[in-house]
Parts: sequence; C-alpha cells; structure tokens
Amino acid sequence: MWDLGAGAFLHCQHIGSYIRGMSTPLSGVRRVGSLPLVLFAALSVLLSGVAGLWSATAAAEEPFRLPQPVTDVARALEGEQRDRVRGAVDELYDTRRERLWVVYVHDFGGLDPQTWGDRAVAASGFGDRDLLLSIAITDRAYALTGARPSSVSEAELNSLLRDQVEPRLRTAQWAEAGIAAAQGLSRVMSESKRSDLWPVVVIVVLVVGVVAGLALLYRWRRRTVRDRAGVVAARQIDPGDTARLGELDPDILDIRSKEILVDVDNAIRTSVEELRLATDEFGATATAPFAAAVDGAKDALAQAFSIRQRLDDDIPETPEQRRDLLVELISACGRANRELDAKVTEFDAMRNLLIDAPRRLDALTRDVVELTTRIPRSEELLARLVGEYPASVIAPVRENVTMACERISFAQRGIEDGRAAVARPVGEQGAAVAAIRGAESAIAAGRALLDAVDSAATDIEQARAGLPGAIEELRRAVDSATTLSGRDDRELAKAVAAARKTVKRAAAGGGTDPLGALREVVARAVALDRALAAATDHQLAGEQLQRRLDQAFAAADGRVRAAADYVGTRRGGVDAAPRTRLAEARRHLDRAHTLADTDPQRALRHAQRAADSADRALRRAQSSVGKWRARQPIPRLVNFGAVLAGVLIEGVVEGLLGLDGDSDDSDKSGWGPGSFGGSDSSGRISRGGRF
Repeated sequence: MWDLGAGAFLHCQHIGSYIRGMSTPLSGVRRVGSLPLVLFAALSVLLSGVAGLWSATAAAEEPFRLPQPVTDVARALEGEQRDRVRGAVDELYDTRRERLWVVYVHDFGGLDPQTWGDRAVAASGFGDRDLLLSIAITDRAYALTGARPSSVSEAELNSLLRDQVEPRLRTAQWAEAGIAAAQGLSRVMSESKRSDLWPVVVIVVLVVGVVAGLALLYRWRRRTVRDRAGVVAARQIDPGDTARLGELDPDILDIRSKEILVDVDNAIRTSVEELRLATDEFGATATAPFAAAVDGAKDALAQAFSIRQRLDDDIPETPEQRRDLLVELISACGRANRELDAKVTEFDAMRNLLIDAPRRLDALTRDVVELTTRIPRSEELLARLVGEYPASVIAPVRENVTMACERISFAQRGIEDGRAAVARPVGEQGAAVAAIRGAESAIAAGRALLDAVDSAATDIEQARAGLPGAIEELRRAVDSATTLSGRDDRELAKAVAAARKTVKRAAAGGGTDPLGALREVVARAVALDRALAAATDHQLAGEQLQRRLDQAFAAADGRVRAAADYVGTRRGGVDAAPRTRLAEARRHLDRAHTLADTDPQRALRHAQRAADSADRALRRAQSSVGKWRARQPIPRLVNFGAVLAGVLIEGVVEGLLGLDGDSDDSDKSGWGPGSFGGSDSSGRISRGGRF
C-alpha cells in the first residue's frame, strides 16, 4: 500500500518527465511563442498530478494488510501519542496474551465500518487472539472486529466500547480511545479470570468452613459439658459463701447468676400468689409476717436485678469487677431465698391444704365457673382488637384467651384429681395438696391472662382518646418554636423538623397503633421542650408540664403493664434478660411517681425511660418464649401450657439457659406446682408420691 508521501513523490516524477518530454519538440520554436504552451503544459500536468494524488489517497483507505499493531494512515496521533498507544497494546499482550491492533484512517472508502474491519482482518491473516480497532476520523466511525476473547462476555465488551472508547472518540481523543480499548480489555479479562476461580474459591471456603465449624462445634461441646459440670458444682455452693463463689470461673458465675435470678424471681411470684390466697382466707394481720418476708425477698431481688442491669449495659467492667458483681448478684438472690424459706414451715402450718380440702375444692370449682363465663366476652373483645389493629400491637395478648382456656382445663383436672385423693383413706390423701395448689395456680394464671386482654383494650382505648389532643398540642408547640428556629440554632431546628414528622406520622397512623403513636408524640414533645429551653429562657409552665407528665405516665403505665402481664403469664419460658429490663422499667416508673409532685421534670425523664425499658423487656420476652417453645421436646408437650405459665415448675431451669442438650435427669425434681418459699423450697409440695 502507498502512503501519502510516496504517492506525492511519484506524482512529482511524472510532472518532471512530462516537462522534459515537451522541451525537445519545442526546441525549434521561438522562445517567446513557446512560453504559453510550456506553462499550459505544466499546469495540465500539475492538475493531473493533484488528481492522481487524490486518487492515490483514496485508494489508501481501502482495507489492507496491517504492517504493525498501531498504524496511523490519517496522521491522527501526535508526538509521543503513538508510543503511548503502542505501549498499552504491548502491555495487553504481555499480561493477557491478547493482540489488539489499532488503525487510524480518514474514512472507510464507502464501506460500512464492520465490513471494512472484516476485510482488513482477512487481509492481515488474524487468528483467534487478534482484535482490530478501526477508527475513521473523517467518517467519525469505528469498528471492533475479530475473535472476542472467551473470557469476555458480549455485555462486558459492549460496556467497554460504550463507556470507555466511544466518549473519547466523540471528543477526538484518538490516542486515549486506543489506550482505553487496550486497558479496558485487560481489566475485563482480569476480572473474568478471577471470576473463573470463584468455584474453586467457594469450594475451598466451604471446606475450610466445614472444618472450622466442626472444630468450633467440638470446642462448644467441650465447653458446654464443662460449663454444665461447673454450674452443677456451683449449685452446691451456698450463695452466701462468697469466698468459694469467688474461686469460680466468671463464665460459670454468669450462667449461675442468670439461673438463680430466674429461679428466685419465679419463687417470689409464686409466693406472692400463695400469699394472696392466704390473705383472702386468714386476713392481712395473720399473714403480715409472710408479707414482710416477701417484701424483704423483693428488695434483695431488686438489688440482684440492678447488678444484672449494670452487667448488661454498654459500660464494660474489668474481669475483677465482673467477678465481684456476679458474686454479689448470686449472694443477693441467696438472701431473697432465705427471707422466704425462713417462713415456710410457719406458712405451711397456717395454710394446711388438707384441712377442709372438700370445701377448698368446691371454692375452686366456683372459681372455674366464674372464669369460664368470662371467656366469651374476652373472645369477643380480642376479636375486635385483632380486627382493628395490626398484629404487632395485639401480639402480647393474641394467645391469651386460648391459653386461659388451657389453664381452666388444667384446673378442672386438678380439682378432679383432688377429689379422688380426698376420697382415699386417711394417710393416703397427700396427693390432694399438689392437686389443690396446681388448680389454684392455674386459675390465677387464667385470670391474669384474661385481665391482660382487658388491660390491653383499656390502654389502647385511652391512648386513642388522648392521641388527638397530644397531636394538637405538639402541633401548637411546633408553630410556636418555628418563630424561634430562625436564630441559627441547629438543635432547635432539628427538634422542630423531627416534631413535624412525628405530627404527620401520628396523624396518619395513630389509628392503627395508638399506644405507640402517643408514646412517640409525648417523647417528641418533651424533646422539643428541651430544645426550646436550651435556645431561650423558656420554662415549661406548671400546667403544661403536668399535661406532659400525665401523658408520659399513661404511655409508661401501659407499656410496663403489658410487659409485666406477658412475663407473668409466660414466666416458665422467660429468661433473665427480659426480667432484668422489666425490673429496670418498674424502678424508673416508681421513681417517676415518687418525683411527680416535687420534681416533675425528673419524673418526666424517668417515665420515658420506664416506657423504653418496658418495650425492650416485652420484645426480649417474646423472643425468649419463642426460643423456649422451639426447644421443647415432644414428651413434655402434655403439660406444655402449664409449664409455660409457671403453674408447674422444675427444680432447675437449664432449659432457659441452653444447657439441657444431653444432660440426664438425675438432678431434676420433676414437674409440680409451686408454693410459698425460696427457689429451692417452693416446689416442695410436688415431692414424694405413692409407693
């Protein structure tokens, strides 16, 4: 193929020859007369040469065999640009063994870009690892032809041309377009190579994961066995023996602390129920010593919960501090047990369930009838709540009526067993005690379940009634604060913006979750009040502060009551964490009520914290019950509901702590109704049996 310089040189030779040829026949002509002819001849030859030059240039744009990887017929590259394009092409070959050829021409000689490229590829004898990028700078067209690398997809190639090459061609960046093509191919092929390794990588990761999983499982099994042995040993240590407790591993102490915390909390709840029955039967004066014992146990348990809350918060303790706190927690639970156990013998003597057992069984039958008559109304009320509010709002009480029916059935069986036991000869009537106590607990649990439905409906109705006023009050506060938010006070502006969103959200969705909406409105109003106070000398007026406090109490009381009802009616499946959050909620709520008259601002903060803690307690309790249900083996499903409700208790609560996987039952006392006393003695009436 000719290049432009070669064509011009040959045309100049033709012009010279023509002039020399003309000079010979004109030698006899007069010089003056021959000059026009000579000039005419020279001009004709020059025009012919120019035409030839143009013809030669046009012929150069036809597809041809490429002499080298970068061919610039159109003189598109300047200075070192040709070297840069060649360097990118060479690097592609060195790293990926792929040959990219780049040619710059003026046009494609009337052919479409792809046809021109195909013919140039054929003329150049390209193979499977050759690609040609043809660029016509005058036609403003290009083509990429040749065999697409197997590791590059059509989508990747199209993306490379569309996003990397074409934008540079449009702005006449000829060298950059060629470089982008070479570097882009290298990058795509590299990524594709890495993707080809993914199956191998996945297999290796899976193998490593399985090996690591087996190793972790082995270590977990060993640790579980060790922990279980350590907890069994820890149970043999008197909670008051702080010296021996301090010698135990902190992880063992942590497990034991959660276990004893749940045990003692359940024992106190059972003792409170038994005390209520005794008070109804014998009066407050006769039961005052037992009430004092329960109060002392509650104080010790409150201290234990406070320690557990400190251990669970975000502030880390040193290993020594953690050990000391765990020992103190276990010791506090031990004091609670001792408070109750000191009165067990006296309590049993006063409330001898075998004395006048037939009368007690008759009273229980009347209680069952009274509870049964409540079921239809509770079903209707619950159905209305389910129809009006989302499942998340009704979740804490959705199963309550069904569970209450199960408790009634359990109580009826207990009454029947009690009557059968009483009919036996004297000395063989001991089973009546457990039957009576079980029926009493089941009736109390059923009543609490139905009461919780009523409380939920009342709380929701009260929230729905108070929500419009709270929203309007917050809206007025926003309007009032808007006039001050232009003072370049970011916190106030942020509080105003958040309050506006809350107003909009509560107005739109308050009908579906009145309790949640009211709580959010109150919390946002309090936050806005604080921002106003920080921005100005504004102080809440007494009447306005009282309204805020009343609203906060309404929200907090409802949330704490809902959490307490849920934990109390499902305490057999609730672990230590929700109980700790509930205890914290109650502490804040009690503090709020105490400060309501003397320091309403602090009371307001405690009320809000109470609602927050109660919400966390309820969520954790629901999760705990779900996990407990999933762990229950089929043989225990006979009295599943009674165990969940705490009507039937076991000597230890390994199931709540995840330590009962392969353990034997040698250290378990079996299931039975609880009674007044500490965690070790409250299940005493289930001991023994016929022989």
